[in-house]
Amino acid sequence: MEAPRSVLLCLLLACLGLHALGSEIIKGQKAPEKDFLYMASVQNKSRHHVCGGFLIDKNFVVTAAHCANSKPTSVVLGSHNLRTAKKVNRYNVKLCKHPSYVGIKKGDDIMLLKLSKKVRTEVTPIQLPNDDMKIKDESNCRVAGWGGTISQGKTVNELNAVDVPVVNLKVCREQWAKLKFNLPANVICAGGYGTDKGFCQGDSGGPLVCNGKPVGVVSFNMNGNCSYPNVPNVYTDIIKYLPWIKQVLKKRSC
Repeated sequence: MEAPRSVLLCLLLACLGLHALGSEIIKGQKAPEKDFLYMASVQNKSRHHVCGGFLIDKNFVVTAAHCANSKPTSVVLGSHNLRTAKKVNRYNVKLCKHPSYVGIKKGDDIMLLKLSKKVRTEVTPIQLPNDDMKIKDESNCRVAGWGGTISQGKTVNELNAVDVPVVNLKVCREQWAKLKFNLPANVICAGGYGTDKGFCQGDSGGPLVCNGKPVGVVSFNMNGNCSYPNVPNVYTDIIKYLPWIKQVLKKRSC
């Protein structure tokens, strides 16, 4: 944050759509094997991890809409260690981006992935929140992923997780406004501000879990800078998109 503001702003606006995406878990630790059974590794045709995601139904995974830029073709479920993932845990997917999504800076950064077949019984979906669920400021929530542990670091094979505090939305907007950037609507902020913990490039699409419910989808941070604290990390507010999600689940299609 010591760089001149004009330079920082230039970097932010130039890189936000490509490099300011969330993925690595910073200051976290390996997730227990029996936790996060709903986590999904979103992968491209080369079977490389490109984004995180989470299972909400026997047929659908939630991730970020900007993950479509990486051209995902499949997800791996039920595997904390991607190196030892079994072939039977891989599912081809159909992409269902939110119809209003045009770019990460405009918001609506959420996407459903329709699985090619129902998941195996040992994989457990996470229950969606109620539409009246309230998230208190400074609540301790959790984010997980297979990204690296430093800025621009390599992805890891074993799932990592970290606790992050929810940041007041007004404070979050004010912090981003100092960079001359107006946050889109329907977002939640947690981690990255007032703490050395958060996400980084590679774990976009993973869930922010509060009180056992997924309330946010990893969207973006500041120019891929994961040397926290700086400005708050930004997540898509799942509760705002429940009507759309439920509509797609009911139709079993998009």
